[in-house]
Amino acid sequence: MRLVFLGTAAGQPTRTRNVSALALLFPEGGWWLVDCGEATQHRVREARLRPLRCERILLTHLHGDHCWGLPGMLLAIAIAGRREPLQVAGPRGLARFLDAALGVSGTELPYELEIRELPDEPRGEPLAGPGWRARPFAIRHRVPCVAWLIEEPPRPGRVDPARARALGIADPRLLGRLQRGETVTLADGRRIAPSAVLDPPPPPRRVLICGDTDDADAVIPHARGVDLVVREATYPAGMEAKAAQWGHSTAAMTGAFAARLAARRLVLTHFGGRHSDPERAAQLQREAAAAAPGVEVLVAEDLMRLEVARAAP
Repeated sequence: MRLVFLGTAAGQPTRTRNVSALALLFPEGGWWLVDCGEATQHRVREARLRPLRCERILLTHLHGDHCWGLPGMLLAIAIAGRREPLQVAGPRGLARFLDAALGVSGTELPYELEIRELPDEPRGEPLAGPGWRARPFAIRHRVPCVAWLIEEPPRPGRVDPARARALGIADPRLLGRLQRGETVTLADGRRIAPSAVLDPPPPPRRVLICGDTDDADAVIPHARGVDLVVREATYPAGMEAKAAQWGHSTAAMTGAFAARLAARRLVLTHFGGRHSDPERAAQLQREAAAAAPGVEVLVAEDLMRLEVARAAP
């Protein structure tokens, strides 16, 4: 699984950063979009992502820098040739926003738009759909806002060749069935369960993507120990009052959250214009790291790609 940061600025774009958007690329070949600020489709092209392979769009909240690119992105997906339904999920008001934008512009999509409006206080009820799971949790901002917890489906362990040979199993078809979790019967009548030859299942990968917030602690019990958390660092130290006024976070607030969450890695994003140049972003990184001992802290840049590795068993 990879993350591609398509927009890392707060409020409005800078010379090097577009407004909020993030792509999740899955091993199966598809990708999801989390937030869709204006001009996101430009960054999608720059990242060489195929709009046709976008399988789901998740919004954290309906402030313009997180959603004003959505009508254009939906049209880009249509032009790419999509005909299958597309799920778009986000807070209450999403349907009204899209009805207005698509209606007044006379835009007719050639695929069904499955709009999922979240309850006002979502508590992690997973969206319907196969494969990776998306769970929204309410976090505090000036409008309804969520953090999305993305969880890998359970996967079986791999076949241990030495254990298989010791049991006299060499047929690739039998090994494949065992890998899929099936019990097999050998020619001599022995029944072999998958646990006899499979290593322990790998720990599922989990990523937490927070919308704008000054308090996301409600999600901690549900996401403790995530492989990676993405959260805003709109302001530096000394601007706590302004952060509280606008429902945002300082870098230190975000670092302290990552420490309480026991996250393996933290990626800072959503940088205010005056704090987004490399030197000031590095200062925000230091402030977050000081509040999150033992957590790897990274600064997001537009078009940065980041692999989400599995934790050691």
